[in-house]
Amino acid sequence: MRSVDEQLARVLRAAVQPSPVRVAISEAQGLLCAEEVVAERALPGFDQAAVDGYAVRSVDVQQAGTEPVVLPVVGEIQAGSRQPSRLQPGQAVRVATGAPLPTLADAVVPLAYTDEHPARVSVQRPVPSAAFVRRTGEDVQTGDVAVRMGSAIGAAQVGLLAAVGRNKVLVHPRPRVSIISIGEELVDIDRTPGPGQVYDVNSYALAAAARDAGAEVSRVGVVTTEPSRFAEIVEGRLLISEIVVIAGAIGGNGGEEVTGALTDLGELDETRVAMHPGSVQGFGRLGPDEVPTFLLPSNPISALVIFEVLIRPLIRTALGKRNPQRRRVSARLVSPVTSTKGRKGFLRGQLMRDTETNEYLVQPLGTSGSHLLASLAEANCLILLDEDTTDVLVGEEVAVSFLAQRG
Repeated sequence: MRSVDEQLARVLRAAVQPSPVRVAISEAQGLLCAEEVVAERALPGFDQAAVDGYAVRSVDVQQAGTEPVVLPVVGEIQAGSRQPSRLQPGQAVRVATGAPLPTLADAVVPLAYTDEHPARVSVQRPVPSAAFVRRTGEDVQTGDVAVRMGSAIGAAQVGLLAAVGRNKVLVHPRPRVSIISIGEELVDIDRTPGPGQVYDVNSYALAAAARDAGAEVSRVGVVTTEPSRFAEIVEGRLLISEIVVIAGAIGGNGGEEVTGALTDLGELDETRVAMHPGSVQGFGRLGPDEVPTFLLPSNPISALVIFEVLIRPLIRTALGKRNPQRRRVSARLVSPVTSTKGRKGFLRGQLMRDTETNEYLVQPLGTSGSHLLASLAEANCLILLDEDTTDVLVGEEVAVSFLAQRG
């Protein structure tokens, strides 16, 4: 029986990062930047008003305070104005937020510091030079790196790319993942199951898990197990995927038929991994591009746990993430748990915070059985128990791994 760490190492060695592609910045969110984005223009590109007020020379309002300083208002500039203007000593120009400052103006007096008179404004407080002004290049200078290679592109990075005039950016694309289900008992959810039939859960659940991990997902759904046709379908997916996942393809005679049908495409390693649930599984690299291919059991809980432990880190690695693992913390058990000796346990749990001590608490959900899908739907973490642990009592600390947060 292979350890979880050994199996994960085998899987991650097969990770292939797709070649970078250039995409519109509106499509780059959630991806890693694959270039150093150098600003070709300053941000802001001109001196501009940071507030609504009056553009002035700061020296002209130095004496405001005990007595107001009265300046003639010689014009008004709105945001977006292209008309050049010049301020003479002892004058003021009304400006809107974002408006370009007139020549010689070095400060803006906010409306709140004045009587807002349209013709002769009374300035009641002095302002220093550069007050309430966004200076040229204050945010980004020409030649600065705006977004660094390897940075995750989020809302702020998309905004910065737009601000420096970039409409496209080079990124590491999402790995393409194909999800296939097999099983004579399966029907799609748009049909009514007959005697002995069940809905195809795995292709929907695994596709959702792959999207959550950041992949571009193709849910193939239920396919035939007739050997030649099945091999043809898998071979087609290998040509357009970085990862292929086949659920219901391991264990019993059905598993032997699957591996036999795929023999010409490469070698699949069927093994037992020291984990529960999800011990029985298969992995190999198929096709001319040696695409990582997983054989998962038909049980949805086992399939999802294997995905979380092995396939999700592979997707995150293919995305270029430095740390492909979920965040882990220590938590105290609210209820006791048991685990299988010799296997690493991945048990469903509900993670909480103690309002008095601020420490993490975790409530195990359901039992250690692998068939309780409803308990996984309620879980927000997995309780991680090592191979030597069989019983953990209330109040003892355990490691937990976060799952995707709902809402």
